[in-house]
Amino acid sequence: MHRKHLQEIPVSGRNASNLAWSWDSDTDSDLLCGMGVTPMEKELQDTENTPQDFIVKISPPHKRQKVKERDDGFFIARRPRIVRPAQTVISWDALPDELLLGIFSYLHLSDLLRVSRVCKRWHRLSCDESLWHSLDLTGKHIADGVIGRVLSYGVVAFRCPRSCVGEPSFTKMKLLRLQHLDLSNSTISFDAVQSIIYGCHKLQNLSLEGLALSDDIMSLISHNTSLVRLNVGGCSGFSPESLATMLTKCCRLDELNLSWCDFTADHVKCAAEHFPSSITQLNFSGYRQNMEISDVKSLVERCPNLTDLDLSDSVMLTADCFPLFYQLTRLQHLGLSRCYQICPATVLEFGKKIPLKTLSVFGIVTESSLQILNESLPHIKINSCYFSTIARPTTGNRKSRDMWGMRCKLTLNSKDYL
Repeated sequence: MHRKHLQEIPVSGRNASNLAWSWDSDTDSDLLCGMGVTPMEKELQDTENTPQDFIVKISPPHKRQKVKERDDGFFIARRPRIVRPAQTVISWDALPDELLLGIFSYLHLSDLLRVSRVCKRWHRLSCDESLWHSLDLTGKHIADGVIGRVLSYGVVAFRCPRSCVGEPSFTKMKLLRLQHLDLSNSTISFDAVQSIIYGCHKLQNLSLEGLALSDDIMSLISHNTSLVRLNVGGCSGFSPESLATMLTKCCRLDELNLSWCDFTADHVKCAAEHFPSSITQLNFSGYRQNMEISDVKSLVERCPNLTDLDLSDSVMLTADCFPLFYQLTRLQHLGLSRCYQICPATVLEFGKKIPLKTLSVFGIVTESSLQILNESLPHIKINSCYFSTIARPTTGNRKSRDMWGMRCKLTLNSKDYL
């Protein structure tokens, strides 16, 4: 096979060291190709053990290696630097939606709003309802249209007390996912409250403390038959009939705050006669001249399972109401502060017969009487709390971001605004 390329090998004696092999790289590439072998290119000359003068001669000026001379006269040539391939870069567009949502879930509210303006895909993902489960806008000035937009993202828990709230301006009238809502002591119009409550049918906790309401709003509240906690303390603007309707339909109420509302004697009587039997904690304080013993009797008959009862600031109540309290066999917390017709001796006798845990009697006992009560009733905490916490979303520290024991994830810093 291609013998013409091979030359004779002269042999002289037995010494095989004289063997010679002739190879023509230019003419023998055809031979290699015929054998199915790709000929190798000439390797660059190895410069590791090459004399320095020769290296300088064969190397172009711009590629000459710097050579370090040692003290013993030897030269050390540095090896050429190995060029490594560039590392592969992963694009944001290559990440799946689930991974991006996981990253977005760690963002602050202001940062989440910023990434929503990056591109269409990020805008779509930033509006995912999994990121908007709970939202806290406490003490903020909220422009028109903002509430309608964020609630449509699927917010479940919305905390917005002491805020100046503009019109919601819902683009689509649809049912909201809201289950926990706190608008206590906010500056908000009738129409805005009505627009928000209109889309709510799954509310479990609701606080509208200090707001001016209406019969229409009370009717909308009654559609939330799963309501467990309701705080309308200090509210006004609704009739006794709408109050009775709401109490009748919300038959699962467990905690109710109806304290210090703009009530007449008819409001108090109507409420006492329509309280749902499911209530275990009731704040019905603040009705100085409007609450009578007959109202307490109706209340006790309607709510036999009460554990917490606050009737403070009801100056018409006398010691005759204590036989009614004896019927509340589960009673643990009782508030009778500033009920001035009740004497400390009656309170002492009642505390010995009923295993209470706390008792609030501010204003009706002197310091000496309070000392006697503490010594005689060591198992009861007397005047340990100034205010009732029944149905209120946030208790204790005002800076707390908890709402009925839940912590809202999305919040705004003090410098941020919507």
